[in-house]
Amino acid sequence: MNEYNKQVERRHEIGEFLKTRRLSLQPEDVGLSRDSNRRRRVPGLRREEVAALAAISTDYYARIEQGRREAPWPTLDTIASALHLDQAGRDYLLELSMRPLVRPLQRKAQRPSPHLLRLLDDLATMPAVLLGRRMDVLGWNAMATAFMATNFAQLPARQRNYVRLVFTDPSVRQLYVDWEKTGRLCVALLHMEVARDPQDPRLTELVGELSIQDVDFRRWWGDRQVAIRNRGVKRFNHPEVGELILDWDTLACVGDPDQQLITWSAKAGSISHDRLMSLRAGS
Repeated sequence: MNEYNKQVERRHEIGEFLKTRRLSLQPEDVGLSRDSNRRRRVPGLRREEVAALAAISTDYYARIEQGRREAPWPTLDTIASALHLDQAGRDYLLELSMRPLVRPLQRKAQRPSPHLLRLLDDLATMPAVLLGRRMDVLGWNAMATAFMATNFAQLPARQRNYVRLVFTDPSVRQLYVDWEKTGRLCVALLHMEVARDPQDPRLTELVGELSIQDVDFRRWWGDRQVAIRNRGVKRFNHPEVGELILDWDTLACVGDPDQQLITWSAKAGSISHDRLMSLRAGS
């Protein structure tokens, strides 16, 4: 793909993202009154309303959304504010707008950091996995194997991908009480990965494969929601120990931002913590 085509592709992706966010909003969401005298033919905000909120002309905004005009980041930042984008949405838009047109053709295989692998083993009381690019599982501890009922070591390396497991492994799928929320989050995180490296053939292969295999993935991918890994609370239904309510956290590696530790833990003395300990004893 030559430089011109990459520019066109980038403008198109920015425009499609802005369009989906515009159509997801109602006038009252952004402090506008709904005009009952003007019938809305489509849901969401009108282009002229977004343009007015961003203090730019409707024609200029329309060209950006249609992928016919390059927009500098300050303009996109103003549009992001008009559309009330959260931090993940702003980061995604920034990734798209600042994405270099030239990428290295050869991508080195990602190797897990030795000291992070040591840390994984030291986290003996909580499940933890090391995620890399594409949300590939680069490392795991014994508790993660017991918790997710998945023998990572027996999986082919190309199948050790967290999103793939969430959508295709029945045992992992059944682990999450609110699987739909988890699936949507995985899709949103994967969107951010694609924004960072749209020419990665393995990412393209993964998205294509899951789009064919799972109707929910295909539908949610079209929603263009984005997210960043952070922290939260999730409920699980483990086949051996029952219900677990766990805090999950993301620990970033300063030396290699493409690698992050994901941990699941519970407060000492809680029922969930006791059940984790019993899971550890049996692993």
